[in-house]
Amino acid sequence: MGFFKEFKEFAVKGNVMDLAVGVIIGGAFGKIVSSLVDNILMPVIGLVTGGVNFTDKFILLNDSKGTGFPSLAKAKEAGAPVFAYGAFLQNVLDFIIVAFCVFLLVKFMNTINRKKEEPAPAGPSSTDQLLMEIRDELKKKA
Repeated sequence: MGFFKEFKEFAVKGNVMDLAVGVIIGGAFGKIVSSLVDNILMPVIGLVTGGVNFTDKFILLNDSKGTGFPSLAKAKEAGAPVFAYGAFLQNVLDFIIVAFCVFLLVKFMNTINRKKEEPAPAGPSSTDQLLMEIRDELKKKA
């Protein structure tokens, strides 16, 4: 019976629940970022680069027959050895965009938290107040 009690304490601890919520939110955030990349940023990048599709860029490693392939999918379908550098570049670009979005989100959250934590300006301490009164009395006598 002790095993199940220990498991229950572990499973409902705040850290485990926070982690579960983080994973779920992270999955949803991943979908949002993927949509941002695929539907908003990549069309703009494609327009700027003249419609170049990075994912279809490849080098055929063994083209002894001189066949050549019109696309990466056709080359892979034929089982040809390819160096798919375009897919790698696309993944690097996706990572940079995701990392930048996460950076902006964290920066925004830090700004919000910083505003919440800023205490109201406090007046002078009792010692400072006493010293100011003494100073003012000395000025009056001088």
